[in-house]
Formats: sequence, C-alpha cells, structure tokens
Amino acid sequence: MRWSVGFVAQGDPDTDAVVSLEEVVELADAVARSNGIATGGGGTHYGAQLLVEADSREEALERGRAVFEAAVDTAGLPGYPIIREEIISEEQEAMGA
Repeated sequence: MRWSVGFVAQGDPDTDAVVSLEEVVELADAVARSNGIATGGGGTHYGAQLLVEADSREEALERGRAVFEAAVDTAGLPGYPIIREEIISEEQEAMGA
C-alpha cells in the first residue's frame, strides 16, 4: 500500500540559524526520488511530504522517517527535531479522510 507521510522539523528560533530557500531546494531535490516535496525557508523549520510503500501505518512512518532524515543529511540541513508527523494511506485519501 502507498502512504503519504509528512514531517516538519524545527530548531530553536532564539539560537538556531534561519533555513535558506537554497537549503530547502536541496531538500526538495533529495526527496524528489520519493515523489516528495519540501517546505520551509525563512525560518528555523523545514519539512517534506513524500510517498512510501508499506504494509502498515507504523512501517510507513518508519520508512518515511528514514527517507526524510537521509534527505536532510544529503541537503546539509541541521538535524532539527521532528515536531510533526502526518500520515495517510491512499485508501484513506480516496475516501476523503
């Protein structure tokens, strides 16, 4: 089953550097192979939404997190903590959930 998984990571606005648009473009390039998109820039947060194949919600979240963390590393972004995770299966999305 295909799942859409999304993540947002955020640093401390008082001490961490602002994420640039160029860094978000690098993240977008890194998640593109997973049919992903990236968000952020201009603040101390960034995120991505991507598609993964998995048999369960837990497996999809685990796979998505691994892809996201690898993409963050590839893009050279700081490893801010993930503050939000969203997940929905293709079936749930088709039903309007």
